Amino acid sequence: MPDADRPGLRRRLRSARRAVAPTERPAAAAAVDAALARLGLPRARTRIAAYRATDGEIDPLILLRRARALGCEIYFPVITSLRGRRMRFVDSEARNIGPRWLDLVLVPLVGFDDRGNRLGMGAGFYDRHFAFLRHRHAWHRPLLIGLAFEVQRVERLVANTHDVPLWGVVTERGIYGPAAVHARGASGGRG
Repeated sequence: MPDADRPGLRRRLRSARRAVAPTERPAAAAAVDAALARLGLPRARTRIAAYRATDGEIDPLILLRRARALGCEIYFPVITSLRGRRMRFVDSEARNIGPRWLDLVLVPLVGFDDRGNRLGMGAGFYDRHFAFLRHRHAWHRPLLIGLAFEVQRVERLVANTHDVPLWGVVTERGIYGPAAVHARGASGGRG
């Protein structure tokens, strides 16, 4: 999708995710958590970055409760400079962690396609902070997983050169991107 079409697509998809009925949201979040559990995520005692849901985003709270029960450390992004497009990840005690030391990052998104390409808000915070993943060939930590509602899926997104690929996207109805292959393998071919 050409960049000129992205602002209109962002508006439509943000509107679609806000339109998900409040009565449907808890079940969708539970389904996303169940899908991640089938993938074996999060692993016990790992470092996770998550987000606080805004603007109709799917809420990762149920997943974070399970992560805490598994002894995971949880960090949230804090924007430190809008102009400089900088953020840091902090836990509940205001301790920072560098992006390279996270194990799993739950990424908010506006839209995605079946290959796991992500359409974000357009500021590039996540792409900038995880750019090092584009150059790795063996060690791929952290895993970046987008959380979304199925209504945010589009037929195709063209990735820009600066886009950092997600390992997968999980919705209430499915798993997309490379994680889908992993899920099929874990379920003995069913997916």
